[in-house]
Amino acid sequence: MGLFNRKKEETPEIDHELSELGRDYAIAKRHGDRRAMNRIVRKVESEHGLADADWVSFKDGQQSYDALPPAYTKPRSNRRR
Repeated sequence: MGLFNRKKEETPEIDHELSELGRDYAIAKRHGDRRAMNRIVRKVESEHGLADADWVSFKDGQQSYDALPPAYTKPRSNRRR
């Protein structure tokens, strides 16, 4: 019975290389570059496998870039004012 379970959940180690690839993926996604996005995903899957810790690092890099707001708004074309 674990009424007061003191076992701590371990946080996975962040791989900086995969974090950087996640950041590059987020940049390509923001700019609509599907070719670069597919290339980055293929590279992650082939070199690093599909371990959960790897994807956590990759998602951490994505979220760090997605947290930044865009520098400018996209122009609205063909809209009446």
